[in-house]
Amino acid sequence: MKKLFVVLLFSGICIWGHAFAEDGVTSSQILLGQSCALTGPAEALGQGMQAGMNAYFAKVNAEGGINGRKIKLISKDDGYEPERAIKNTRTLIDQDKVFLLIGEVGTPTSKAVVPIAEEASIPFFGPFTGAEFLRNPFKKYVVNVRGSYYQEMEKLAQYLVDQQGLKKIACFYQNDGYGNAGFSGIKIALKKRSMELVVTGTYERNTVAVKSGLLKIRKAKPDAVIMVGAYKPCATFIKQAKKVGMKDTLYCNISFVGTEALRKELGSAGEGCIISQVVNFPWDESIPFIKEHSAAMKKYQTSAKIGFVSLEGYIVAKLFCMVAKSVKGDLTRENFISTIGSIGTFDLDGVSLKYGKDDHQGMDEIFLTVIKDDAIIPL
Repeated sequence: MKKLFVVLLFSGICIWGHAFAEDGVTSSQILLGQSCALTGPAEALGQGMQAGMNAYFAKVNAEGGINGRKIKLISKDDGYEPERAIKNTRTLIDQDKVFLLIGEVGTPTSKAVVPIAEEASIPFFGPFTGAEFLRNPFKKYVVNVRGSYYQEMEKLAQYLVDQQGLKKIACFYQNDGYGNAGFSGIKIALKKRSMELVVTGTYERNTVAVKSGLLKIRKAKPDAVIMVGAYKPCATFIKQAKKVGMKDTLYCNISFVGTEALRKELGSAGEGCIISQVVNFPWDESIPFIKEHSAAMKKYQTSAKIGFVSLEGYIVAKLFCMVAKSVKGDLTRENFISTIGSIGTFDLDGVSLKYGKDDHQGMDEIFLTVIKDDAIIPL
């Protein structure tokens, strides 16, 4: 009877422990899931985020992991298409049993899968999008790193209108949730200055069909065109616009465009193009964190290029590890989320992120860059 009691007691402990264990967390591993564009017109963005995150995770794993647990990232290609993102997300949650979702790329894909994450009470961590719906109203399980598209548009308006005195601003945008988010942002920024867009033009996601939008915008002869799109269609627009006489127009993109990919696609046509950024200049190694990022990329992601996207992925990964390491008690999703609010400020060694009770966006500063002599430089 004593032996039977011991066996039953031990079995009960094991069953209890298994029942309350969090998916994706074992004594030796933390499993994370990412759905992003690894192919298609936005592939540079997904590949950059993946490379940046994997560089930091490799660094942490080499140093012993998070409290002895190694981090494994499962990345699935959604091609920047919502339906594929939904399928990937359900697989990551239901079959792969990941701890949380990290580094999603894009507004339309994020919009499609956030309800799934929220229903499952799974954190949606560090998405590569500045869409407002991820910030307002406040969402407990959504944790943003980067600033918003509204903030990027305000920064561009400050430069174009307040500093340069331009009067005729146009907007060329992707005809979906991402494009509409940026379009709304620039309208708000201009309205603050008692201005309106002189003309708008659109194109469809995952295409480079920009001709109709370009012809519509050309007729208005704008001083500047605010662009809300992926790098291939935006580059196509700019090159064609300069060929049809819009050489003196100023072209401005926001961070999601993929700065290095845009510069490469544009070639000599990129001269003078402005891109707003949500992270620090990736080559300013006077900042310890930037230097750390460069070293980790060169060591663990030798085939990937260092840039704004890889840096953002690295920030997302480092923040995740800082939070996970700081969790008191069991590493559960609820403890993970509550730890972010209780700590509030995270210093990544020269780059600081600040969170609050009802504020799940860590960074607010926006930077401007410009393409000059086929190089990206701070503006």
